[in-house]
Amino acid sequence: MLRCGVDQQERVGRRPYPGTVVPSPVRPETRALDTALDVLAGRPLVALTGAGLSTDSGIPDYRGPASPKRTPMTYTEFVSGPLAQRRYWARSHVGWARMARALPNPGHHALAALEASGVLHGVITQNVDGLHRAAGSRNPLELHGTLAEVECLDCGFRAERQRAAAQLAAGAPVPLCAACGSNLKPAVVLFGELLPPAFDEAHRELASCDLLICCGTTLRVYPVAAIPELVHANGGPVGVVNLGPTGADHIATVRLDARTGDALPALVGLLGPAPAHNATSL
Repeated sequence: MLRCGVDQQERVGRRPYPGTVVPSPVRPETRALDTALDVLAGRPLVALTGAGLSTDSGIPDYRGPASPKRTPMTYTEFVSGPLAQRRYWARSHVGWARMARALPNPGHHALAALEASGVLHGVITQNVDGLHRAAGSRNPLELHGTLAEVECLDCGFRAERQRAAAQLAAGAPVPLCAACGSNLKPAVVLFGELLPPAFDEAHRELASCDLLICCGTTLRVYPVAAIPELVHANGGPVGVVNLGPTGADHIATVRLDARTGDALPALVGLLGPAPAHNATSL
């Protein structure tokens, strides 16, 4: 069984990626976008997204170069007892307040526009912020779950987070299930936890695409980092749009070293209609 984050590896000693590089953190160069168009045009695409896509919405990147070192709570620790759960919820409640205010940015809207035009066949995301849905993506596969919902550790009851947030705001150390009264867990995949059915759905989605485009993800943690490797091994091109190096650079057919909020709307201008929205980043 696959578990989240258990096979984390740093890629070292790899040869440089063979694709086109855009060394601009502001606007991708026209020449490189033209090269990307040659690779992307006329192919059914699937997007794999990560935390870098949401930084323009005010949500910090988890593993970016400027990110602080974090020690996330594991699933084993969370289920060990009330003390660990109280510590988790105290921290999570503060983070949720920021995430709940976040709005989709031009990168999210660009992917939704590509999907609406039929160019993009689906979105597979590691993000738990719900911004793909808010931007209009029809059915993003959320590999790590969503912070917008909670689930009961005992009876499995699942609900929107609002009631749990209200309990915490009122001083409860741990939110309780409305169905059975047991302790709740956020509906996200913690480190060491079994991956949800969305991971199998993602593999089925990839079977119908000709190209995978990885957006705003460093691709450093397995098993998600194996997704572009699988596509490449099956003969499919892999595109990368990210500000900074990634674990898939050595297999990328085209590589745009740029912010997703800049590069993805530019690609929409080449591959499909302009995004319907241009939300202001927080």
